[in-house]
Amino acid sequence: MKPISLTILLIYSLLCFSASAADIYVAKNGSDSNLGSIEKPLATLHSAIRKARELRRLNDPSIKNGIRIFLAKGVYQLHEPVVLRPEDSGTKESPTEIIATEKVVLSGGVNIKGWKKLSGAVAGLPKAAIGKLWVADVPNFDGNGLLFRQLWVNGNKAVRARNYNGDAMGRILAWDKKNQTCRIPLQKNESLSHINGMEMLIHQWWAIANLRVKSVKVAGNTAELSFMQPESRIQSEHPWPAPWISEKTGNSAFYLTNAIQFLDEPGEWFEDMQKHKLYYWPKASENMQHADVVVPALENLMKIEGTTDHPVTFVNFKGISFEHATWLRPSRQGHVPHQAGMYMLDAYKLNKAGTPDKPSLENQAWVGRPASAVEVSYADHISFESCRFEHMASTGLDLRKGTADNQVKGNLFKDIGGTAILAGTFSDEATEVHLPYNPSDKREISTNDVIENNLITDVTNEDWGAVGIGAGYVRGIKISHNEISDVSYSGISVGWGWTKTENAMKNNTISANKIHHYGKHMYDVAGIYTLSAQPESIITENVIDSIYKAPFAHLPEHWFYLYTDEGSSYFTIKNNWTPAEKYLQNANGPDNLWEGNGPKVSQNIKQSAGLQQPYQYLLKEKAAYSNRGINQAEDKPVVFELIFKDDLPGNKTLEKFAMENNLLQSSIYKWSKRLVIYTSSLKVESLTQTLKHLDASEIKLYDNMFYDFNREKNCGDKPVMEWDNIILSANLVKDEKMQKEYLDYHKTQFEKWPEISKGFCNAEFQRLAIFKKDRQLMLIISIPKGKKLDDLNPKTTLNNPKVDEWNAIMKKYQEGIAGTKPEEVWVFFKPIE
Repeated sequence: MKPISLTILLIYSLLCFSASAADIYVAKNGSDSNLGSIEKPLATLHSAIRKARELRRLNDPSIKNGIRIFLAKGVYQLHEPVVLRPEDSGTKESPTEIIATEKVVLSGGVNIKGWKKLSGAVAGLPKAAIGKLWVADVPNFDGNGLLFRQLWVNGNKAVRARNYNGDAMGRILAWDKKNQTCRIPLQKNESLSHINGMEMLIHQWWAIANLRVKSVKVAGNTAELSFMQPESRIQSEHPWPAPWISEKTGNSAFYLTNAIQFLDEPGEWFEDMQKHKLYYWPKASENMQHADVVVPALENLMKIEGTTDHPVTFVNFKGISFEHATWLRPSRQGHVPHQAGMYMLDAYKLNKAGTPDKPSLENQAWVGRPASAVEVSYADHISFESCRFEHMASTGLDLRKGTADNQVKGNLFKDIGGTAILAGTFSDEATEVHLPYNPSDKREISTNDVIENNLITDVTNEDWGAVGIGAGYVRGIKISHNEISDVSYSGISVGWGWTKTENAMKNNTISANKIHHYGKHMYDVAGIYTLSAQPESIITENVIDSIYKAPFAHLPEHWFYLYTDEGSSYFTIKNNWTPAEKYLQNANGPDNLWEGNGPKVSQNIKQSAGLQQPYQYLLKEKAAYSNRGINQAEDKPVVFELIFKDDLPGNKTLEKFAMENNLLQSSIYKWSKRLVIYTSSLKVESLTQTLKHLDASEIKLYDNMFYDFNREKNCGDKPVMEWDNIILSANLVKDEKMQKEYLDYHKTQFEKWPEISKGFCNAEFQRLAIFKKDRQLMLIISIPKGKKLDDLNPKTTLNNPKVDEWNAIMKKYQEGIAGTKPEEVWVFFKPIE
């Protein structure tokens, strides 16, 4: 089946309408004094919406089967946002449709014209740029000149001049929280003399911050920076995320931007706000006399604004392109995000930890929400289909609050500085972020919105801590069959509040999405990430693959395919395909069910994820992938041992623990007052936290596997499909010299004692591994499923006297662990029933 083009989809949709619908036409050569007919079209969407509003106010008979507003081909420059209000609502029988007949762009941008080759000297300009720059006047926008943070040349985003070029960044030397200053290294011949408008971007854990530079003190080859308020105080007071200082993995990365002395290579630009000049160094392929240069001027291109009692209803958008939206808060107040792009209004560490909802909580924060190109509040049955959201400074589409039964389907989201799609309340500005949100008026909650079959690519390319799709306190949301790639942080994030307390969220579905090439800049990241209690919610049949190696990660291994974070409760996580089971369950609440995830998920699920056939034509728009390389999860076996003072947890408790922690029940064994869990190294980070809930007096991790017999390697046979694991434990004797002898024997056993391997091969052992912690050993023998060790073990010595000799030597190095009987050495841990 061939892909269905946008034009065919639109023609099909038009045929579905009755011919009796009221039609209003808009064209670039029209006039707002016209009637809006096909012969005499209007000039603006604003006037078309007003005309439609009047038809509805007067209950004109022509609108019985709906109103269709057709936009003819062209770029429609907006001077203010298009606003739809409750009076613009349609009904199920009479919807309002806003339809592009060909390529239609609603643009918040301004074209920069009148480019001239720069002649003469400009203070601060680097020598490399002399004779290379072009200059244009910045247009007057609001009486003060037009401030902007992005610039596009022939549809490609140019680079705001910065002191490190390409993907390079420096490393801060120190951060002084008390004095709110940062010390940085200076590069060779680097000048920081022109600082008016200069900013610092700093990389910290799962978020970046944009800080306006107030002053610079140079001392030798270092500089001390201070910053503008309010971001200076917030950046120095908030504990999570914070600047990272580490000799082992390097301090937080940074770069400086927006200073004329940084304009030193093709593709970079600088705006001089004092002289209202724009400087650009063209690339070799760009001719500035003919180039299409656009800067964004409007933060909102469209606002759909209803109220609780009077929502906007039944308005559909088809085939519209929304382009060139700006966001200026970072230039005016700085930008210090908390998470998922939500910026902090105030944040600090508590002197005494604890709140009524979270006794261990150590910080407080209040956040605001970034601007969006298209903003929807208190609206239902609104749809965006086959639209394009491109060249945005911040969020593309935001279903902010009180939205219900809306559809975002078959759209392209590309070249977006922040999140592609946001949905639902995160935190009102007056509400501390950790307080659970559960309003008495449920109409506030975004409910039953559908986000499906969208291509999201090259988003979060400025605010690296934003996400592909972000949902806060939502109910009944369905996020399915989207493809998300080339994002700086997580692919999909659902939830807010960091709490297992009951809240507004429930019955959410994340299914059949394809997420790949994510984590481009950040870590503490996942393909799918959740927060807080969300009863009856399910994450299923998604495909997550190919996470980038983030070049400045402070914890390089702290990345995941699935990540249920603080308070995540009542989820079913089932049948998701990932290359390995590298998941994190951090401080989860109760009743999460993990089942059937990982590389063994069926090929049908793997092939069905992502865009469905009618929408696969969008795939030609995918951004090019970075050459940073892809992380590979190293899956090694490990053993946890839990020692209890009193009785062991009951089998039902252990069964529930296994379900909530992505463990096979068959991986848990017990002996006396000890439990053993034989699992993967990929689960260590999660289990290190969650095993504490079982109240053991001691938890030990055995990750030092000093001996590994592998059937395929040592026998030349392929292992069987399924096997059982036998787990035994013993101590080495206390004599350290003898312990070393024991280890030396095992290091050379395969070369000096090949008969031992032969015996294991004869006995059908699939694997035999020995782990050591202090002087305690854990021995794992893997045998074909359904067979018994008592039947197989004699085969190791059959016609093989060297094995008896080996066993006799080994006995003098071994003794029983605490709790064994006299003369008892190896104890068997039995699987829980």
